[in-house]
Amino acid sequence: MPSTASSSTTFFAEARRIARYFVVGGVPAVVDISLFMLFAQGLALPYLRVSAATFVVATLVNYWLSVRFVFVSGARFRRRWEVALVFAVSGVGLVLNLLILALAVERLGTSLFVAKILATGCVFFWNYFARRLLVFGAVRA
Repeated sequence: MPSTASSSTTFFAEARRIARYFVVGGVPAVVDISLFMLFAQGLALPYLRVSAATFVVATLVNYWLSVRFVFVSGARFRRRWEVALVFAVSGVGLVLNLLILALAVERLGTSLFVAKILATGCVFFWNYFARRLLVFGAVRA
């Protein structure tokens, strides 16, 4: 029979890592949402194009903070492959972000701000687990 203590410890360790990623991910989310609102709502540029551009900027900020505070860089792949994989994972995240954003704005009629918050929140979990399992593997203690 599996040990409950071990399962519980593993669960809480993963919860702490997710919490740390949430804090680290807050900075890029603020960058993404702020730039998105400035260009999409403030300057009335096409919101899906703006979202794609701000998502890329936020991904760069997220990668830089993540390898310093959450994940161990170079644990599984050389830096070049690691960055390529982060952007591949982020590419899927971008598609999800754009789909959720378009659905919320066009079908549900939500404001750009609410739609962007919803899309960002949903994609957060994809980004964490995909990076944790597919890219980095190792995490900081």
